[in-house]
Amino acid sequence: MPSQFTRLEHPLVRDGGQLRRASWDEALDRAAAGFAAARQVGGHTAFGLFSCSKTTNELNYLTQKFTRVVMGSNNVDSCNRT
Repeated sequence: MPSQFTRLEHPLVRDGGQLRRASWDEALDRAAAGFAAARQVGGHTAFGLFSCSKTTNELNYLTQKFTRVVMGSNNVDSCNRT
């Protein structure tokens, strides 16, 4: 049965409350700026990441590495222990 939702094919950014199509570079730049702004306001503890046990070990490793090295936070958790 087909879903009523379609797959997102292009990045969207919000301008003035409206979503508009953007390039990948613009979308990634905005995401990076949002992460930097959150870290600037709240320090390294303002960022945390929760990882899923259904992902690969490699993806979980990259998740914790990004959080610790790039964002400077030790706030990493997962549901692997359940």
